[in-house]
Amino acid sequence: MSETLIDRRASLYEPVSHLMHRDDWERLYADDIEAVLRLKQQRDAVILAHNYQTPEIFHCVADIRGDSLALARAAQTLSQSVIVLAGVHFMAETAKLLNPEKTVLIPDTHAGCSLAEGITAGDVRALKAAHPGVPVVTYVNSTAAVKAESDICCTSGNARRLVESLGVPKVIMIPDEFLARNIEAETGIEMVTWPAHCEVHERFTPQEIRQYRRIHKDVTVIAHPECPPEVVAEADYSGSTAQMQDYIARKQPEKVLLVTECSMSDNLSVLFPATSFVRPCNLCPHMKRITLAGIRRSLETMETPVSVPEHLQPRARQAVERMLAA
Repeated sequence: MSETLIDRRASLYEPVSHLMHRDDWERLYADDIEAVLRLKQQRDAVILAHNYQTPEIFHCVADIRGDSLALARAAQTLSQSVIVLAGVHFMAETAKLLNPEKTVLIPDTHAGCSLAEGITAGDVRALKAAHPGVPVVTYVNSTAAVKAESDICCTSGNARRLVESLGVPKVIMIPDEFLARNIEAETGIEMVTWPAHCEVHERFTPQEIRQYRRIHKDVTVIAHPECPPEVVAEADYSGSTAQMQDYIARKQPEKVLLVTECSMSDNLSVLFPATSFVRPCNLCPHMKRITLAGIRRSLETMETPVSVPEHLQPRARQAVERMLAA
């Protein structure tokens, strides 16, 4: 191996050096990482990675990293002709809505979301008929067909601000029942909800949080607002994945329990080495369908391109753009 190659691989390995042994990284990931970096140049491609991606993707090949809101904002400004979405399908759909002229690839078409799959456009129409004139705020964890039936989209990071900006006493907030209930508790605005939940966050319980506190006396508990309200009530702070990162940067707690998908702790431990992360390892099976080898294969084959039916595009895009402009 040439000295130049040794130096380059050392640089690529460094961000994840405290998470995995160098020999394991070389054996499992190094060749795919180098191939992906080369293919990005050849394909004029950019990789967007959600905060729940594994470290070898998040730190070694991703160009833009963040929560759903950050990725949606970034998707508006990209110059590359190909976008690879290292996340789940609704995120790739959102990127395509904002970049209709670009090729958007998702490495695994089965990378779905229990929230997006938990409601249909017909369900939204029925809610609107039952509550005429009530605005529909739809979480971005939804299909383009559901977004097209909505007034505005939101993320967990801006949901409260967007709901309050409407200036109304009642909102249809879908599909995440727990997010809606948590925003209702913060704002006092009545929420018409839908019984869909994140299959990762719904598994956390207040008893589990109290048990962690008994074991780790000085731990700071930070919960995602997709968690049940009684779990959020046990936390010291609740926020989106981006807000979690900002909170740790500001407060610099010594020990943190992140009540969310466990790859988030791995990725933030790279950014905040002075903070000890307690890891309740609830994995998202859909996020974990996206692998480094899958990203390489996607760039090699240009599979699988994401499309949005033409008749849905204007209304769905408008709901997303309203969110980004708010």
